[in-house]
Parts: sequence; C-alpha cells; structure tokens
Amino acid sequence: MSYPPDPNNPYGQQPPQPGYGYPQQAPPQQPGYGYPQGQQQQQPYGYPQQVPPQAGYGYPQPAGTIQANNGYINIAHVGTVRIATMGQRFLARLLDGIVTSVIIGIAMAAGLAGAVGLAKSKDCNQYDYGSTGYESCVRDTGTSVVVTLLTMFAVIAVFSLLYEWLMVGLAGATIGKMALGLRVVRENDGQHPGVGGGFIRYILPLLGGLVCGIGTLLVFISPFFDNSGKLQGWHDRAAGTVVIKR
Repeated sequence: MSYPPDPNNPYGQQPPQPGYGYPQQAPPQQPGYGYPQGQQQQQPYGYPQQVPPQAGYGYPQPAGTIQANNGYINIAHVGTVRIATMGQRFLARLLDGIVTSVIIGIAMAAGLAGAVGLAKSKDCNQYDYGSTGYESCVRDTGTSVVVTLLTMFAVIAVFSLLYEWLMVGLAGATIGKMALGLRVVRENDGQHPGVGGGFIRYILPLLGGLVCGIGTLLVFISPFFDNSGKLQGWHDRAAGTVVIKR
C-alpha cells in the first residue's frame, strides 16, 4: 500500500526526471569560438557560404577604364581593345599625307594645264583685234585663267576638308588608318565619331595652324601629355573619341 508523499518532508519530493512522458530540454547552445552570443547560428557544414562578388577578373568593368595605363581599354559594345601607339598614328598620318599629296598634285597639274591652255587658246594679237579688242581679249583671258586657278584651289580645299572630316566621321578611319588597322571610335559606345565628332577632330588642328603652325603641332603631339594612358589628344578629348588598334 502506497502513501502520498508528506508535504512537510523536504526529502520526500524529487524533481521529475526526464524520461517517458517528460519532454527533454536541449541544453542551451554555447557560443562557438570567436563568435559572440546572440548571433545567428553558423551555416551547417557542407553548404557553400554566400560570398559577395568582388570587382575584378571575370566581372564587367566600367567602360573606358580597364587597363588603360597598360595599353588596353574596355569600350561598350566593342570589348577590350588595344590603344593605338603614337608610332602607328604617325605612320598612318604619313600615309595619309602621301595619298592627299598625290591627289592634290593631280588636281593642281590639271588646273595649271587648264589655265595655260586657256591662255594659249586666245591669241590676243593687237593687229587682229585692234587696240580696243586686244585689251578686251587680254582681260577675258586673264579672267578665265584666274577662275580656273580659283576652281583648282577650291577643289583642293574641299577635298582636304572632306577627306579627313567625313572619312573619320562616317567610316572611322582614313586610308592611312585603314592600312594600319587603326580606327577612331567614340569612347562611350564604340561607334563612329559621326559628322559632328569628325568635324571637331578636324577643325581643332586646323585652327591651331593659325598660330604660325605651332598650334597644329601641339594638337598632334598632345597625346603625349595624356596621363590616363588612352593617348587622347586635345582634339580627341573635345570629340570624345579614342584611336584603337583592331
């Protein structure tokens, strides 16, 4: 026969032991090494931890900045390309000078031949034309020769303007640059400079020539003063362009 425990007996009551019918309480977790209490539980072993991506190899870089000082640049829609060296640009301009000189020489020869032909075609003989007719013949011949020469110079000027301006603006390269695999592109999107950009690149050296030609020379050697490594001349910076090697 069992009796209920005496409430006055301090030794009669025992705390409930964990067992059947009593839920076991898990001991409080101890903080791990190097981790203060109150932080989230560590990720279980075997699961990869999330690491935020770092900017570097394999991740896209801002346009116009990657390895510029090492001779390369990253341009949107084009990728990583090499900057054209000053030696390559000099050779391209030298080839352009040869091409333009040949064409201008042909135009000048044609213009002078036309002027001489006009002068010889009208034999202003005073005995045939008389005093009044002779003066009129000489005046007309001189006018024709002057018009022919002015036309020749106008053709040369228009050719010089359109050759550098439109070829760079619309095709991205002159004949000399094409021969060396160089191209002028906009730095922000890699497209051709366009009519506006090509005109800016052309007009700045031309305006520099008004100062005894010194300004033109400074514009052409200004890429040496560019500390960004992109070899941008003053005309390139004004037009937002860069010369690359394809």
